[in-house]
Amino acid sequence: QLKQGMLPRGRAVVQAASKVVTRANPTPARSAVGAEQSRSRSSKAASAWSRLSHTDGAVGYPNVNTRYVHDPYSPLTPPSEDNSLGTPDARHWTDDKWAESDLRQASEDHVMLSWTASEPVKDLPFIERGEGVYLYGSDGKKYLDWTSQAVCVNFGYTVPETVRNAITEQLDSLPYLYGGLGLVPVRAKLAKLLAELSPGDITGFLFPSGGGEANEAAIRMARLYTGRQKIFTQYRSYHGGSSSSLGATGDFRRRFAESTTHGFVKFFNPQPTTFSWGATDETATERALQCLEEQFLAEGPESIAAVLLESIVGAGGVLVPPDGYMTGVRSLCDKYGVLLILDEVMVGFGRTGKFYGFQHFEGVIPDIVTSAKGLTGSFLPLAMVGVRQKIKDHFWKNPVGWGATYHAHPVALACAYETVKYFMKEDVIGNVQKMEPIMME
Repeated sequence: QLKQGMLPRGRAVVQAASKVVTRANPTPARSAVGAEQSRSRSSKAASAWSRLSHTDGAVGYPNVNTRYVHDPYSPLTPPSEDNSLGTPDARHWTDDKWAESDLRQASEDHVMLSWTASEPVKDLPFIERGEGVYLYGSDGKKYLDWTSQAVCVNFGYTVPETVRNAITEQLDSLPYLYGGLGLVPVRAKLAKLLAELSPGDITGFLFPSGGGEANEAAIRMARLYTGRQKIFTQYRSYHGGSSSSLGATGDFRRRFAESTTHGFVKFFNPQPTTFSWGATDETATERALQCLEEQFLAEGPESIAAVLLESIVGAGGVLVPPDGYMTGVRSLCDKYGVLLILDEVMVGFGRTGKFYGFQHFEGVIPDIVTSAKGLTGSFLPLAMVGVRQKIKDHFWKNPVGWGATYHAHPVALACAYETVKYFMKEDVIGNVQKMEPIMME
């Protein structure tokens, strides 16, 4: 009737509404019948679904439903491998010298080498001792260690007596203390000494076990301090083998960790390999910095926690930044409120004729600096993360969010404290400066 226009519109709506109400409130008899029909339909649907789920699928679609089919429960088969200890070779308990062939076999059977596949370098020489700048192999050969191993044996292989004594005394008095549950005197002494030596207001120090750990901690601190995630790093760079430090790395090794890391933005060094920023260092510096600023703006400065650079690129080619480049990076970071982290793991502690490599660049002081190798001369594993006062103050009341079992190991701290003092007393920096023109020739 409404369609035919025979009823007034308002009356039609009322009648329609009343029908809805009537249907929503059926009589008990009709309700019971409806419920029974619903149960019947549900039962039939469940039965049909069960049959469908146990088929191999429709024609042309094999196994389309098999994912819904659950195998009957069966008891788990317990593992049957023997997990008892093995029997060590009797030679472990004697002082007898092992034949080199036996050492070689033990190495091939059980040693896993770093970075590379082990088989291609399985014939590396066995080194029995070191003295000065020389290494001595089990085959009687004498090797000049031209690279200081991983550019880390800054004082050679003869441990200074004061360093040796400090290590022994710490071993005798307190060989270990967890860095998060107690303080040892030498930790406070070393931190104070480094704060007094470091330029500007680099006053707070964390002591991881190695350079990769130090950069990992620095990255985390920068993100926590700023509340931002992105870290800018260069393509020609190496920052360590742990997850985040390798993600920050620019060279080919980053591919080992790219699937597990995020938040790293790469940019080109002022020394690219396939093009030139300009004919002069001045032009190259200007254009490289302009490109970096363009990336800042494209990514959004408010999302960038830090720029992480090696003060002088090491493994990526020993690349010294052109004049004005590091100063420009520092200025860009200041302009956009981005932290500057300088990786001094390789070049710190006199390697370049300065205490820190960044001291070659006028006016440049990082917000966070990391170092390792020269800190102990690699006599024992230890690294440092130094931060400026504003960051130190922040983490005085906020969690630093980093720690490790061997962080601030007492024996390594004792080694570092005496090594740094030896470094200063013996004027190692002065000696490096004297050697520079000879090496340049």
